Amino acid sequence: MRKYLAIMLGLALALGLAACGAPKAEPLPENAPQTEEAPPQFVFTRENFPRLNGSTAMVPLGQAIASVLLGETREEVADLTNFSRTTQSYRELMDGRADLLISGAPPEKIYEEKEDLGFEWEIATFAVDGLVFVVNESNPVDSLTTEQIQKIYSGEITNWSQVGGDDVDIVPFQRNEEAGSQTAMRKLVMGDIPLMEAPAEYVSGAMGDLVKVVASYNDSAAAIGYTVYYYAHDMKMADGLKLLAVDGVEPSAETIRSRAYPFINDSYVVIPAGLPDDAPAKILYDWLLSPEGQKLVAHEGYVSVLDVGDKP
Repeated sequence: MRKYLAIMLGLALALGLAACGAPKAEPLPENAPQTEEAPPQFVFTRENFPRLNGSTAMVPLGQAIASVLLGETREEVADLTNFSRTTQSYRELMDGRADLLISGAPPEKIYEEKEDLGFEWEIATFAVDGLVFVVNESNPVDSLTTEQIQKIYSGEITNWSQVGGDDVDIVPFQRNEEAGSQTAMRKLVMGDIPLMEAPAEYVSGAMGDLVKVVASYNDSAAAIGYTVYYYAHDMKMADGLKLLAVDGVEPSAETIRSRAYPFINDSYVVIPAGLPDDAPAKILYDWLLSPEGQKLVAHEGYVSVLDVGDKP
């Protein structure tokens, strides 16, 4: 709690959240020139706090935002961050059941539903992430090319010996169709190449489940899977795993922010279009894109758009 209160005090300066504790100014002389009154300070409360939603990987950031701006612990704000995953979160924004999203890119069908509804949104990139590939740490393969990954997931390469590994059949895990990482896999990696149809036992509904099963599958190094860099690296989900370099570039905060790593997945903050500047969702949207908001993004282990340092 102390850590987040400390962050809150620093961030409060930008938002005007510190409504007390400042020294009182001396009254001005009667003949002093008149100045415009400062705009009223905005204070987030549970009653006006935007209804957040988004991708599973963004839950920790959502909790940090609510914790900092409301002055509560992560446990106390857990009820405000029941995210419904990437695809469904966009639907809930369009249906009026969410006020602000922090999410990966929507799949193509969401754009079609948006067009059908005549819905408009305001959207901006607030963080960048990478789609990374993970294998058991005992797998001798350290790097794959984009072409090799495409061939593995289209079913053309089926044995690790074909890419410099042991003579072991490759077990390629996928995510479910509603997952943001599945959308990223199709868009960033496969392109026009069809993903092979995976057996049900090779499809993971939760991101955490995927990395765990890749690490422990059949007590062997046969499995490969994909997730976002934040989840694999910063949430300590990579115990027993290693991240593969792609085309010779290792995934890191530096290679992802510079876009040297090939599979970059932008993270977006999204609100309905046309909100007034004093709407809580619009205030939070603008703040996440500000240097102070970006500091919290980086502090939580995500790769901020602005280079504010690694976990300042």
